[in-house]
Amino acid sequence: MYSYVNTCSLTGLDGELIEVEADLSNGLPKFTIVGLPDIAIRESMERVRSGIKNSAYEFPLKRITINLAPANLKKDGSQFDLAIAVAILTANGTVNFKDVEDFIILGELSLDGSVNKVTGALPMVISLRERGFKKFIIPEGNKKECSVISDVEIYPVLSLQDVVNFLNGDLSIDRYVDEYYYEEIDYNIDFSDIKGQEFLKRALEVAAAGKHNILIIGTPGSGKSMAAKRFPTILPMLNFKEAIEVTKIYSIANLLTDNKLITQPPFRSPHHTASAVSLIGGGRIPKPGEISLAHNGVLFLDELPEFSKQVLEVLRQPLEDETINIARANASLSYPAKFILVAAMNPCPCGYYGDPYHQCKCSMNEINRYLLKISHPLLDRIDIHIEVSPVKYDDMSVDKREESSKSIRERVEHARNIQKERFKDIGIYTNSEIRENQIHKYCKLNQKCKTIMDIAFKKFRFSARTYNKILKVSRTIADLDGNENIEEQNILEAIRFRSVDLRYWG
Repeated sequence: MYSYVNTCSLTGLDGELIEVEADLSNGLPKFTIVGLPDIAIRESMERVRSGIKNSAYEFPLKRITINLAPANLKKDGSQFDLAIAVAILTANGTVNFKDVEDFIILGELSLDGSVNKVTGALPMVISLRERGFKKFIIPEGNKKECSVISDVEIYPVLSLQDVVNFLNGDLSIDRYVDEYYYEEIDYNIDFSDIKGQEFLKRALEVAAAGKHNILIIGTPGSGKSMAAKRFPTILPMLNFKEAIEVTKIYSIANLLTDNKLITQPPFRSPHHTASAVSLIGGGRIPKPGEISLAHNGVLFLDELPEFSKQVLEVLRQPLEDETINIARANASLSYPAKFILVAAMNPCPCGYYGDPYHQCKCSMNEINRYLLKISHPLLDRIDIHIEVSPVKYDDMSVDKREESSKSIRERVEHARNIQKERFKDIGIYTNSEIRENQIHKYCKLNQKCKTIMDIAFKKFRFSARTYNKILKVSRTIADLDGNENIEEQNILEAIRFRSVDLRYWG
């Protein structure tokens, strides 16, 4: 007896249609799976055998051959269990449903026949939906994440018995539909917690408005980390497309806490002992790393020079290309990596170089070695470089209500809307994405601005990449200020956001 059902295997964020073929023939009882299965799939033989028996169905005492087609594609994951069990029961005559191939079947079996949730269910559904499949049998635990795709039929199941009875017409399972809506995020931190530091807050507002990377240099206790952790509170919520992209990545990484659509920008803050693999992703079949988990959100690197030089250098390619390419023996994959880099660092190993209230104990050689851990090519890819001073006592003691994250976010959203309208015909959304051949079209300078840039370029010895970054930042500042064209004060503020380079790395 022969049968086949459809399931899916993931390669990065893309799902591949897999036909699970089952052949039952006479001979000594043997259970074989072919078609380049990984260890998890080979182990499914025991889960499927026990799951079928403990669901009160007869496991055929025959020669069972399971083929996962196409046979030349390496396959991994436990989501094949349910499809393999259904294929065997269909070939055995237990399942009598002629159009079972219309369904995509996903699920991991327990030994008692219950169906467990799987990782990567959402990208699988999206990928096979694009191939024309509309009906999906999935675990109950994956129903919320998969239901965000409104034009497919999601049928959640709890057990193998549910699947068999549903396909045989003995059980009615309603298509699962969930309504998603955007609600105000209740952050327990706010920009109003930050006393003083208006220059730092302004720089973060500009970074948020144009999706610019930012480096914050300051002594210990100046509020660098505090401000960076509040940075997501001034970012707009993700639109539906961005939310789907982020949720797909977190689904693959098995990091969906409530199995719902992620609607707020992610914030990732790896420790400075993190390896290069943990940032870019890895494994035998590469999984997303911190860089991809920060997609459409924020990657915060505190104590930047404490990261190994190798780790810092892997940031260069994703900062430029907005994707991360991972090559391994088993697979070469690309994951999206469009994030805002927020980096913070001390000016020297002891942290007090230039502090008017503390004496620095570092020698100039120690300071230079510390700063040179960050290469010029990496610095060039960070749009905004600022230095913050220690918080003054007057700012801490005064009973003044600081501006809230909500009011700053409203300005950021307004600037983002201006950019969205400006770039609606060229496929980008923010000023940081302006390509080099488009800069002079969207970042035009009047004669006074050109004169200012000429003086600054010579004084601070800017590179060509830095020159372009300043123009993009000045365009964002103009949008925040409501200026149609870049004005002199906009270009001066943008230059101020890069003026510390000469002091530290000149």
